[in-house]
Amino acid sequence: AQKLRKQYGTENVILSDIKKPSPHVFNSGPFVYADVLDYKHLRELIVNYRVTWLIHYSALLSAVGEANVALARQINITGLHNVLDLALENSLRLFVPSTIGAFGPSSPRDPAPDLCVQRPRTIYGVSKVHGELMGEYLYHKYGLDFRCLRYPGVISVSTPPGGGTTDYAVQIFHDALSTGHHECYLRPDTRLPMMHISDCHRATIEFMQAPESQLSLRTYNIAAMSFTPEEVAQEIRKHVPHLKVTYNPDSVRQNIADSWPVRFDDTNARRDWGWASAFRLEELVSDMLRSIRDKRTTEGLPVS
Repeated sequence: AQKLRKQYGTENVILSDIKKPSPHVFNSGPFVYADVLDYKHLRELIVNYRVTWLIHYSALLSAVGEANVALARQINITGLHNVLDLALENSLRLFVPSTIGAFGPSSPRDPAPDLCVQRPRTIYGVSKVHGELMGEYLYHKYGLDFRCLRYPGVISVSTPPGGGTTDYAVQIFHDALSTGHHECYLRPDTRLPMMHISDCHRATIEFMQAPESQLSLRTYNIAAMSFTPEEVAQEIRKHVPHLKVTYNPDSVRQNIADSWPVRFDDTNARRDWGWASAFRLEELVSDMLRSIRDKRTTEGLPVS
């Protein structure tokens, strides 16, 4: 939202949630309550604000979704259908993120191409494949301007871990600077695709702005780096030498991770609309540690 507001003006980008926003978010620009399960109210917002782009991030993530399948089905599938219908009805440009979780154990893992067998084994993954296919169907049948990127694990300071399988790669930075100890729920050699949040935001905006004539697909992989818990821990130790990591694999999340790609092939995104990542592991680690140090200092918290 911050990046979009710089380009299009603060008043032209509306944030929404079902939770009460922090003062910082509320005061930064337009904010509305929106529940993706309330079709009538969503339609009202689109009409009243004359919305032209819809960026739809509402979802229950992988591990949380497995703990509450019924709610994940409601939000990730029923909520998506509400948004698809409204986008079609109002000729909106619609962005819906997908994920490494849209692949399964029978998919090619190293690398995973844009088009291949997808048989995910989580409700999160199933709902994302459903979204990819519905969006593509509505594009071909009715001309809906549907756009979708498969995100790797996204690493950000500003968002706390939200029940995803790649969340250890956010938590480890906080633990390194608070207690100096991180207990990892994945094996040390579990390699997964990852991306710095600023690359993720930039990819999304560049993709949304790309002329439709340049797109050969409606859903693209985007890649930046792939690493294991042990590799990110070693890189953090260059800055925080005393970091201790213990491994206590959680069977649910480990099984999910073992069914996901090790690397993404994003050749099509690079060719069609010029995608290129900026952050490698070294830059990601130094940026995360600097940002968390600054945040903890500002909040008056000790820094390990």
